[in-house]
Amino acid sequence: MSTNIINTSVGKKVLMAVSGLFLMIFLLQHLTINMLSVFSAEMFNKASHFMGTNFVVQFLLQPVLIFGVVFHLAMGIYLEIKNKSARPINYAVNNPSNNSSWISRNMIVTGLMIMLFLALHFYDFWVPEIKYKYIDFKPENPFRYFEELEHKFDDLWRVVLYCLSFIFLSLHLLHGFQSSFQSTGVNYNKYTLTIKNLSIAYAILVPLGFVFIALFHFFN
Repeated sequence: MSTNIINTSVGKKVLMAVSGLFLMIFLLQHLTINMLSVFSAEMFNKASHFMGTNFVVQFLLQPVLIFGVVFHLAMGIYLEIKNKSARPINYAVNNPSNNSSWISRNMIVTGLMIMLFLALHFYDFWVPEIKYKYIDFKPENPFRYFEELEHKFDDLWRVVLYCLSFIFLSLHLLHGFQSSFQSTGVNYNKYTLTIKNLSIAYAILVPLGFVFIALFHFFN
C-alpha cells in the first residue's frame, strides 16, 4: 500500500479495519486463556505464566497490541470528525435512523466506553504486573495468576462495570466486525450472509464469554 493510498480516506478506513481485525484476533486469544480459569486453575496458571514471561509476547507482541489499541481509537476519532466536517449543513428534514442503525452512528461512543474499560483493566492487571516484575522485583511465582484473578472479581461493583463494558463491546462489534471486512474489500455477494452471521456470533459470544467468566468467579 503506497503512501498516497494511505493518505486517502479509503486508505485510512482500511488501516482502521485492519487494526480492528487484529484486535479481534487478540480478543479471542485473551478469552481462550481466561476461559481456562473456569475449568482448571493449574491450566490457567501455566498459560498465564507463559504469556507473562515469554520474551516475544512481552517485548514484541505487547507493544504492537498497545499501539494497535491507541491507533484504532485515534483513527476512529479522526475519521468521525472528518466525516462530520464534510457534512457541515444540517438538512431541514434529517432522520438518520432511516439510513443507518444506532450502533453504526455511535461507534465512537461505544469505542470510548471500551477504552474506559481498558483503563480499568490496565489498572487491575497490567499496572500491578509491571509493579510486581520491574519495580518490586519479586521472584516469579507461576502459581499466583489464578488467585489474583479471583481476588479482582470479589468486588461486586468491579464485576458490574466489567459486565457493562462487555455489553458496549458487543454493540461495537456488531457493526465493527462486518464493517472491517467490507473496508478491506471482502464484500462479495456470496460471502455477505456468511460474514454477517459470523459477525453476529462473534459479537455476542465473545463478550458473553467474558461476562460468564466474571460472574463465575464472583459467585464461586
